[in-house]
Amino acid sequence: MAKLFLQTHDAVFADRPRTAAGKYTAYDCTDITWSPYGAYWRQARKMCAAELFSARRLESLEHIRHEEMRALLHDLHGDGAAGRAVQLRDHLSMAALGVISRMVLGKKYVEKQQAGAAGAAVAATTTTPEEFKWMLEELFVLNGVLNIGDFIPWLDWLDLQGYIRRMKKVNRLIHRFLDRVLDEHDERRRLEGDGFVARDMVDALLQLADDPNLDVQLTRNGVKGITQDLVTGGADTSTVTVEWAMSEVLKNPAILAKATAELDAVVGRGRLVTEDDIPHLPYVDAIMKETMRMHPVVPLLVPRLSREDASVAGYDVPAGTRVLVSTWAIGRDPSVWDSPEEFRPERFVGSGIDVKGRDFQLLPFGSGRRMCPGYSLGLKVIQLALANLLHAFSWSLTDGVAAGELSMEEVFGLTTPRKIPLLAVVKPRLPDHLYAGP
Repeated sequence: MAKLFLQTHDAVFADRPRTAAGKYTAYDCTDITWSPYGAYWRQARKMCAAELFSARRLESLEHIRHEEMRALLHDLHGDGAAGRAVQLRDHLSMAALGVISRMVLGKKYVEKQQAGAAGAAVAATTTTPEEFKWMLEELFVLNGVLNIGDFIPWLDWLDLQGYIRRMKKVNRLIHRFLDRVLDEHDERRRLEGDGFVARDMVDALLQLADDPNLDVQLTRNGVKGITQDLVTGGADTSTVTVEWAMSEVLKNPAILAKATAELDAVVGRGRLVTEDDIPHLPYVDAIMKETMRMHPVVPLLVPRLSREDASVAGYDVPAGTRVLVSTWAIGRDPSVWDSPEEFRPERFVGSGIDVKGRDFQLLPFGSGRRMCPGYSLGLKVIQLALANLLHAFSWSLTDGVAAGELSMEEVFGLTTPRKIPLLAVVKPRLPDHLYAGP
């Protein structure tokens, strides 16, 4: 059924419903996720493919991903050397925010702030990790809720669940943050004049917005909406996936040992994992895919909307019908997967099943026209982080927690993070000089 809606009848079901989330958290549906199917969306999608996520641009920014990965390993090494247990999510989210903010925004706008004059100067141009993480988490929760007013419009004004009030609050904070980002980019463009060269994705978007030949004019709010998609989509999703992957391998020590053996054989213990190593690590790749099967970042794909009457599998579906695809249910369907509740990466080794929207039993990024446009970047960040964590450290659960007792409860929103953040003991397993940081 997913294939029928997302591929066979993709063009008919390529629209989006107009929801409170799109209106209040996505600049009145001017981002990529919630914008209706039409000339504006096609133009935004084209910008992503040609300018923002092209192989050339991703390759040119590879050094950022490696620098932030070294910073992550350096921070974890300090905790490991002291024998401390770490809350992995905090470290992962800072690394992901570092990668995404530098690639998209041009610098780290999220910094741990210090006291004193220097700290005050940093605070003037950055947001604290706590503030930013709250904004991201709130956005993902509110984009995944079932808001009564979206389904019963005449009740919308009552805001019975309080969701619209929360949407307006988080939007004000993000609006202020992105205004500051765009103002700084505009100022640099003004100062550099004709010698201006785009350094990051916001620069590229602002240049495109100035193009008089665009089919649909890209407004400042449109730039902010697309930027918000890039930042939120890239940061939280990779953190959630890697935390689940590490949870599963800690729960299954034999899988952890097998992954470590593959990394030692391919990479050795004299260097860190690079992106060039990833194609030669089929078992680590299988761990990622199995994680995405059992813990899809987006359990219900963003709703589709039919643009016209259609007939699907013998059912008459009228125009204006919403379609929800449950990737969570497909990933745990016993008619599709053997022993679906077991974490078995081996099922993907040599299977040929991919995550790029062509195999409908595994759709972490969706499929068809409305598939996540940034999946290629997401895969790079997830694979590099997971491989380096498994390679650079020995991992174990804290004293008193047996592998079989590790809680795997999840929180439902647009994404499904762990309910209880993973706490693990980390010990360095490579030479000390490799943890020196960027």
